[in-house]
Amino acid sequence: MSIKSTVIKQILEIRGETKKDLPPLTDDLVLLDSGLDSLAIAILVTRLEDTFGIDPFTESDGASPPVTLGEFIRFYENAVKLSDVDSRHAG
Repeated sequence: MSIKSTVIKQILEIRGETKKDLPPLTDDLVLLDSGLDSLAIAILVTRLEDTFGIDPFTESDGASPPVTLGEFIRFYENAVKLSDVDSRHAG
């Protein structure tokens, strides 16, 4: 399963659990307009950390936080790639 599909799946699960209506999940959707409150986003980040074994928000080098859903997904894609590279060089 791709990172993008994993993120979307988790958002849809959170939407079902919170019974919130969300706009269509497009790459240009601004996260602040997504209908997810801060608690829902924290839950999303926690679940993604459990899935990918990484939290790019704590491990980033002062990078700007993502604004859109597409940026959020790329943020995770880049973090997972970097994590894979780091783990290969560690051994």
